[in-house]
Amino acid sequence: MGRRKTLDTSIKTVLVTGGNGFVGRAIVSLLLDEGVSCRVIGRNFYPELHALGVECFVGNITDAKIMRRATAGVDTVFHIAALAGIWGCWQDYYQTNVLGTRNVIEACRDRVERLVYTSTPSVVFDRCSIEGGDESLPYPSSFLCHYAKSKVLAEKDILQVNGKGVLTCAIRPHLVWGPGDPHLIPRLIASRLEKRLKIIGKKDNLVDISYVDNVAYAHLLAANNLATSKSGAGKPYFVSQGTPVNLWDWLNDLFCRLGVPEIHSSVSFPLAYSVGACCEAWYTLSQRKEEPPMTRFVAEQLAKSHYFSIANAQKDLGYAPVVSTEEGVTRLVASLEKDKKDVV
Repeated sequence: MGRRKTLDTSIKTVLVTGGNGFVGRAIVSLLLDEGVSCRVIGRNFYPELHALGVECFVGNITDAKIMRRATAGVDTVFHIAALAGIWGCWQDYYQTNVLGTRNVIEACRDRVERLVYTSTPSVVFDRCSIEGGDESLPYPSSFLCHYAKSKVLAEKDILQVNGKGVLTCAIRPHLVWGPGDPHLIPRLIASRLEKRLKIIGKKDNLVDISYVDNVAYAHLLAANNLATSKSGAGKPYFVSQGTPVNLWDWLNDLFCRLGVPEIHSSVSFPLAYSVGACCEAWYTLSQRKEEPPMTRFVAEQLAKSHYFSIANAQKDLGYAPVVSTEEGVTRLVASLEKDKKDVV
């Protein structure tokens, strides 16, 4: 595993949008370890972060005035905040992920030196398996979910503004997991316990996964690059554990360690995709706001391979995972078991 590098001394005061979120908190933790002055902006006041000496701004990134206040005197911004998910109204995704990002950009231009954006590999997913692709992969022309489309628009804005009053870079972590994960792993566990999770396809798809501390470290490396060589300015970077896993084998191993029944039942990809299309149509016609049990996007993601080369992140940013997959799983299992005991 790689060794953590020390941040350049020019990075002194940092704002993290979405700083109370899963990735945001990990970034704040690393920044505090480096002795960097941190502030966050979010919808609420966060006592735990405040107790650590973090300055908390309460507000929405779509509010231009609060963004101007939050970025005053800051040299680096990590823009993590986003509306995630695979279902919902396009206007909501556009408002937060696109217009919100434009607000962040405008608050940074000619005032903040560096802006590091949290993107997603979904910006290049075009319904085909991706096996070792790099950043030359094009954006798709059509999308199966609003989230991916909104993140494409936001990433384009971030990268196109590079050098126009601020230096920018985008990090594309894939399937972020680890202790404190409020979304991915808990949802998969719940789905399995409710007997809703099934293997889709041939069970041979390989995927990238990204331990949260490695993702946070990649963001710091990107900021460090923008403060020093600037070779990453205006570029996106895939980051992960560096070696893909068989999705279903990895999940079953995790389930086994947690005492959750392994998953063996399966459905074909064409069937899952058709069910997803029907669910989407029904939920749209009935104007239901909750997420359907299956969508075409989920069927594609669970059945196909999607892993990426991190060679450019290694070369330009000096990225290498600092926490191995095995160590990450050990930490995750310990965390989940502790949470169960605390609840009992």
